[in-house]
Amino acid sequence: MVFSLSTRNYGWMIVFIAFILNAIAFGTMASVSMFLKPLVHEFGWTRGSLSMGYTIMTLATSVSGVLWSILVDKYGSRWISRLGAFTIGIPLILLSNIESLADFYLYYFLFGAIGHATVTGPLYASVGLWFSRNVGLALGCTFAGSAVGQGVIPYIARYLIDGYGWQQAYLYLGIGYLIIAAPISLFLREAPSRSEFSGASNNQKKEGKEGPSNLAIVGWISFAVLFCCTAMSVVVVHLVPLLTDQGLTAKSAANVLLTLMIAGAFGRVLGGKLADTLGAIKSYALMSLTQTSVIFLFPFIDNLYLTYLVAIIFGVGFSGTMATFLVCVRVMVTPSVLAKSMSIVGMSGWIGMAFGGLQGGVLFDLTGTYYWSFAVGSIAGVINLIVIFSFNTYLQRYKQG
Repeated sequence: MVFSLSTRNYGWMIVFIAFILNAIAFGTMASVSMFLKPLVHEFGWTRGSLSMGYTIMTLATSVSGVLWSILVDKYGSRWISRLGAFTIGIPLILLSNIESLADFYLYYFLFGAIGHATVTGPLYASVGLWFSRNVGLALGCTFAGSAVGQGVIPYIARYLIDGYGWQQAYLYLGIGYLIIAAPISLFLREAPSRSEFSGASNNQKKEGKEGPSNLAIVGWISFAVLFCCTAMSVVVVHLVPLLTDQGLTAKSAANVLLTLMIAGAFGRVLGGKLADTLGAIKSYALMSLTQTSVIFLFPFIDNLYLTYLVAIIFGVGFSGTMATFLVCVRVMVTPSVLAKSMSIVGMSGWIGMAFGGLQGGVLFDLTGTYYWSFAVGSIAGVINLIVIFSFNTYLQRYKQG
């Protein structure tokens, strides 16, 4: 299928819009770490109880994402993503006036269910269907937005907290999101029909083609991603508190996180491009290995330059895995169930993120150290690698008959 130049170019416009909305959505999640200590100081809540807010947000994203995806596969993603773009800042504005943990949990639930879930998963499926070639690169660039947001927005949040307090920080972030997200969502378009793409890619699984079922593919990838995201979330949620516990200032810790996420933006693009050249499964395994190899080092590093180096390595690896497992889904399942398949895999990832972030806070409260929290993350990363290699073996045996 040969597409017109204007159609092909507008696919990259969709990538740009998805990049911005991903930056906002994922940046808010990463910003939770910036608000932990200010809220502990203000209300006396524990890190474990505040980590539950992150867990609720991720679970809300995962479950509602599957529900939204059913509508996306049937009606398209444009109006659903616009809904999220027009409401994504409201929970942040409400968070500026919280008085109880119940408020904290409720507003992060709303952010996950109506904001995050509608501007991420649906747009991944849309981007995947806009491209017949360089699918990995397009998805990698899309997902790079989440890495940029996870680095830049916490940095902005830290600046706002230091200058104006946590309440004004939430308020300004919420207003800023509405000003940015709502207008650009008006430029969203639906991808060309799935029938146009049915023959577009040699790697894409076709309707009726012999091979592993969609259910089997999604099941294997989801199982791997569950442990992959458990591993990465320990670092994403608890790196800043860990570094400040080790004596760094909040600003210096935010700089480390920013560097990690900038490396992550590069890792997402690299992971997507590798998936186009090496294959999705091999690239996913490579990026997962990179991520897992350094997680347990963080609590033991007492040199700032070494901390930056390990953060860069982790950033490339963890971000690359998030891009490559999406490419795995895109090239292996049939287009008619792409949004649903991506959301199910995404739900497994969010469950892993929820558990990883929560156990990090709970184990810290129990032990007074992050050693065990990061150890659990490392173990989860190893299990993820075992599942990936098992899945690859399954695929090879399936091809051999």
